[in-house]
Amino acid sequence: MTWSGYGSYLVIVVLIVLAPGPDTMVMLKNALSGGARGGLLATAGIFAGNAVQGTAAALGLGVVIARSQPVFLTLKWLGAAYLLYLGFQALRGAWRGNYDAVADTQRKRTSGFRRWREGFLSNITNPKVLVLYLSVLPQFLDPVRTTTWDALVLAYTVAVLGTIWLLVLLFFVHRVRAWLSRRKVRRALDGVTGTALVGFGAALALESS
Repeated sequence: MTWSGYGSYLVIVVLIVLAPGPDTMVMLKNALSGGARGGLLATAGIFAGNAVQGTAAALGLGVVIARSQPVFLTLKWLGAAYLLYLGFQALRGAWRGNYDAVADTQRKRTSGFRRWREGFLSNITNPKVLVLYLSVLPQFLDPVRTTTWDALVLAYTVAVLGTIWLLVLLFFVHRVRAWLSRRKVRRALDGVTGTALVGFGAALALESS
């Protein structure tokens, strides 16, 4: 792995990371309902899921999963169902719009682990993440010269840059939290977030069929 090759890899990864996806929507959902702490915990879960998938791809386990049709399809259906579940949750909140009444109750019921779990599951059950690793990583790996450490560095680069981008978004959300807390704005954001999550889940489900 040369520095010029790694630089080219970084450009591709940055473009991929900046594209909105389920992870972004899950982080925003938790940031809106749980504040900076909620968004941070969801981001930590997403990073953990990314690290697991990246490690699997770098060590060759990802190829085994991708080639096992029953395992891959099961992962797809689980991911689609979970994204649909999160999306309908957000849409239900937008429909009700009774944020003042449920805010305290939600904070008490929603543990930190649950927010972390939402981030982790949204990533780990999304086979597109694994496919991304399997399609991009090989382009920058030399079967003769590349070591396992090189492959892990490339894989973890995706997880780190993705986390940095989510933290930037979280910082922005926190800065404008007062405006985002307005009922009309919050309902609109929940509606957009929920619709996006349902859309991602539906797209994943259709690809499973």
